[in-house]
Amino acid sequence: MEAKVMKTVTWRLMPFLVLLYLVAYVDRSNVGFAKLTLQDELGLSSAAFTLGQVAFFVAYAIFEVPSNILLERFGARRWFTRIMVSWGLVTVLTALVSTAWQFYAARFLLGVAEAGFYPGVLYYLTKWYPYRYRARMTGWFMMASPLAFIIGNPLMGALGDLDGTLGLEGWQWIFVATGLPAMLLAVVTLRVLPDGPDGVRWLTADEKGWIADELARETDALGAAHENPLSALRDKRVVWMALYFLCFPLGAYGLSFWLPTIVDGFGGLSSTATGFITAIPYVFVALGLYVVPKLADRSGSRYPWIAATTAVGALGLAATALVDNHALQMALISVAAVGIFAGQPVLWSLPSRFLAGVQAASGIAMINAVGNLGGGFGPMGIGVIVDRTSSPVTGLWFLVAAMAVATVATFGIKRLIEHRPVITDTPQRDTELGRSTV
Repeated sequence: MEAKVMKTVTWRLMPFLVLLYLVAYVDRSNVGFAKLTLQDELGLSSAAFTLGQVAFFVAYAIFEVPSNILLERFGARRWFTRIMVSWGLVTVLTALVSTAWQFYAARFLLGVAEAGFYPGVLYYLTKWYPYRYRARMTGWFMMASPLAFIIGNPLMGALGDLDGTLGLEGWQWIFVATGLPAMLLAVVTLRVLPDGPDGVRWLTADEKGWIADELARETDALGAAHENPLSALRDKRVVWMALYFLCFPLGAYGLSFWLPTIVDGFGGLSSTATGFITAIPYVFVALGLYVVPKLADRSGSRYPWIAATTAVGALGLAATALVDNHALQMALISVAAVGIFAGQPVLWSLPSRFLAGVQAASGIAMINAVGNLGGGFGPMGIGVIVDRTSSPVTGLWFLVAAMAVATVATFGIKRLIEHRPVITDTPQRDTELGRSTV
């Protein structure tokens, strides 16, 4: 029964969730392409422009925990619909900004609107999948991020080349065209996304019972759970996981924000060509997000995989900053991007080893909220270096340091989490859907 249930759940939920996150990721990363012309129009330095990223992630951090608690109250279907309508509307309205402060306000409002979507989905998955499936399912969900760049970067490059069409500048086309899909998909979300296993017709009573029994067994393994959702915020494992996770968005968003600028610096490229070239590393990221979580789930030892991937990210970025050949730089960036992204689904399987129920909602949100501040300060750190050196490539050293810290910190996190009772993997089933092994 297990293989059949998990296969059914996966094909019913994951493609749609990936699609939603793909749209979300495009809407938060489109500013990297708009920057190519909008920065000059607003008269901002590189560091000043990246304050928009800081504003987005500060708002995201402030409202993320409340958002996840409200998700538990109102249900995933209605709450995700609200999130998507608001973030799509804010993205479209960003096309109207004409001053730096309007730009900062728009990015802050986008953070408010989107807060809770990513950690909300991670919490949502804990209502459907036992622990031993979650790293791989998170990897499938995170597949949306490289797909967003593979599909979105050429699209945004082409939109940038529409400069002057219908009286809109290229950067305005980017915001309008990338915001509308979120509002359209919100209608679909309200109709098709279930709040949990109990309300669906495509699972039998026995299949729903199997999911409920598995999740109850894991909750029992954690001991008594507090009803207060904020109690998880006092758990030192949550606090340290949040600080640890800070390194990962710092690297991921720092690279994605500045990659169009790095490629544009190669010279002689149209916006469309820049879009296609910047999509190349994310083809390899997609492969990494499929392979690494799968291997980590099978091995049952997640920490070495996280440490290995972050080390690859640090080494790849360092090598990129040291070479001058553009083709070699793109190859090394591709390697580094795999290292930065591929270990994250494995990392996100760790909180559910010590959090369950409503505590998981607030704890996961707390980790993501604090950690995602790195998504703002990563681009800003590079921006400060770029303003002083006039070279986007040298700014990569800021990300090298973040990945190196993450590599070392992984072993400290292991000691912290494994020192206390946690959920353990069960050996009777492999997590490849449809196949069982010992």
